[in-house]
Order: sequence, then C-alpha cells, then structure tokens
Amino acid sequence: MSRDTLTGSRIRERRAMAGFRQADLARQVGISASYLNLIEHNRRRIGGKLLVNIATVLGVEPSLLSEGAEAALISTLREAAADSVAVQPELDRVDEFAGRFPGWAELIADGHRRIGTLERTAATLTDRLTHDPHLATSMHEMLTMVTAIRSTAGILADTKEIEPEWRNRFHRNINEDSQRLAESSQRLVEYLDGAGDAGAALTSPMEEVEMMLAAHDYRFPHLEEDGEDIDAFAAAQPQLTTQEARAAATVTLKQLRSDARKMPRPEVAKALEEVGLDPAMLAQRFRVSVAVVFRRIAVLSDDLLPEPVGIVMCDSSGTLMLRKPIEGFPLPRFSAACPKWPLFQSLTRPMRPIRRVVTATGRESKQFTCYAIAEAIGLLQFNEDPLYRAYMLVVPSDIAVQGAQEVGSTCRVCPSTDCHGRREPSILVDGI
Repeated sequence: MSRDTLTGSRIRERRAMAGFRQADLARQVGISASYLNLIEHNRRRIGGKLLVNIATVLGVEPSLLSEGAEAALISTLREAAADSVAVQPELDRVDEFAGRFPGWAELIADGHRRIGTLERTAATLTDRLTHDPHLATSMHEMLTMVTAIRSTAGILADTKEIEPEWRNRFHRNINEDSQRLAESSQRLVEYLDGAGDAGAALTSPMEEVEMMLAAHDYRFPHLEEDGEDIDAFAAAQPQLTTQEARAAATVTLKQLRSDARKMPRPEVAKALEEVGLDPAMLAQRFRVSVAVVFRRIAVLSDDLLPEPVGIVMCDSSGTLMLRKPIEGFPLPRFSAACPKWPLFQSLTRPMRPIRRVVTATGRESKQFTCYAIAEAIGLLQFNEDPLYRAYMLVVPSDIAVQGAQEVGSTCRVCPSTDCHGRREPSILVDGI
C-alpha cells in the first residue's frame, strides 16, 4: 500500500490519540460520519480544504496526515527488516505501520541504528586489539617487566642469605621495574580509552597523514598554486605530531599539487560532463596515467560528482598505504584487507586496468564499481625488477547488478560464510 493511500489510517490514528469520536470529528469539519468512516478506512481519497480542516481540528500539520513518516524512517525500517534473519516482517505494510504508530516505528529505527553503531564499534575494537602493532609491543613490554619482577622477587624469597649489596640491588631493580610497569600500564589504558575512535591514538606517520587529509576533506585548493609553501602548511597541522609525519604529508601534498597541475579543476569538470566518470577516457584526454586520474577524481568528487568516491593505495606487498574511505565500503586500519579486492588483483596484472562491480558485505550490502590498476614506481632499469603501487577507485553504484562479487573489509569482521580467501574466523558470522 503506497504512502499517499494511507491518509485515512493516519487520520483515524490521530483522532483516537486526540480523544475524538468519529461523529464529533465529522460534525466539526462538516461531513457525515459515514463519509469520514470511508476516509479512515482508505476507501476515499482526501485532500485540499477538507484535509486542512481535519488537520486543524486534530491539531497537527496537514503534511503529517498526507505524507506520514519521513522517507528516512521508512528506509531505516526496511534496513532493519533486511537485517533480520529469524523474523520476516510484512514489508508491504511498513508504510502503514510507520503512519499509524510513528512512536513505535521510531523506537525500532533507533534500535536498529544503535545496533549498527555497536557493531561498527565492535569491529573497530576487534580490528585494533587483534592486529594493532602498538598494542602487541606494549603487551610484550609489560610481560617482560612482570617476568623480571617475578624473577627478582623469587630470588629474594628463596635465598636465605644474601649479601646486603646484592639485596639492595635486587630491591632497586624491583622498584625501577615496577615504576616502568606502572607507567606502561597507564599509557596502555590511555591508549585503549581511545580505541573506539578511528582517528585516535595514531601509531604511524601515514596514519597521521590520513588524519590530516580527512580533517581537510582531502581538498587543498590553495595548495595547488605554486606560490603556497607546502612545508610551512604541513608544519602548522596539529594532526602531524612528528617530523616523519610532516615529511610524509609534504610528499603527499606535493603529489596532489602535481596532479592538479596536470588536471586543472575547470577542465576536469568539463570532461566529466562530456565523457562521464570513465578513468580510461580521462587518462587519454589529459595524457596522464590512470593513477593520476584516480587521485584527482577522488579529491574533486565531493564537488563535481553526485556522490563522493573513495580511493585506496597499496604497495607491492599488499600493505595499505593511503586511503580515502566512503560510506558503505569500510577500509581496515590495522589488519590486512579482503584479498578479493580488485586492488590486489591488479598487482598480478600490472598496467592492466580492471573494472569490477562488487557488493560490500555488512548491514547495508551496498554495491560499488571499483576501478584498479598497478603502476610501476621509479625509473625502469634493465635487469632490475620494477616495484609497483596499486590504486583502486571506489565509486557508489546507482543501479544494482546481479552476480556482483561479494567483498569484505577484513576477515575478522566479515560476515561472509562461504569464502575461499578467509584467513581467520569472523566474530560477525553468527551475529552480535
């Protein structure tokens, strides 16, 4: 039943909530009770002045009766139904439910959103706790100190006669080790306090660079001019806390400036209008590599395309080096990514462009068109194997494609139950 045919149901529900009898409401708006009964059972359409009069008597906006719940609420209820496995709700009556019981509908939608938030937090925590090198190093350091304290204390407890000089040395060692243990524990607690924040407690220069790029929405139009001092800009960014991070940011920003010089924004906007988002055609038009097109489109997509696009880059080892995430296609921060990504397939076929339509696993199961290519870096030399960097442009798909390949984020938080590339069990297979 469509939304515009449910006006009568909403009138009946609002009348009951306001404490009106059917005859009383009909009399106040100047119609018969039998005609109002037909309206309330969706057997007569209503609009215009009569709808306004009924809304005035009931004390609500006419749009609340004619349009009912907002589209976002209906969409969230449909998402909640799609995520349900054990229960099959009546999807054909979801509009009627939202219109008649807006409070209950909003309660269910809010619960669905909260579950989604908790699942994402669990995925972030699991990703960090399972693969975070900083955490692993800290735990190893703490275990080493605990072992040292235990060993020293054992010597003091088991040895009856110890020279005063050695006893003092052992006491000093226990004191110093316990102080370091307390300090390390405090730092670890502070680190874990920010574990649920994807941008907290950065552990590497490239992570700081990504945080800086995200803070500026990956757009630096003022730095595309030659007169701007990139080094000074990087030094002033609060996200870049180390010299290594500032140096890495400078390299990245100079790359973005070079891309902008090769593909000026006005010309890119015109090209997109003429040929659309076709990386191969754009590369030919601007006489640049496909990787340049990927980086430039990712930067300009927020302004020039209907939806932002994401980008991810890796080196020949498959290690993710730079990423611009988009909604619905999660990119792991600490652990290895899904081996089914076209990004990694391109490493097996260097310089050959790949286009794949994929479905990202998760609560929403969105589809994306992924463009990928691996290009050599540095100068090619005889008798030397080239090194490659692979790039993948992630573009939201407007039209669903049957048979799209399913890809995940990382095995630990991927709900896929039938995958030959799985490396480790997932915590989400059976749900949370």
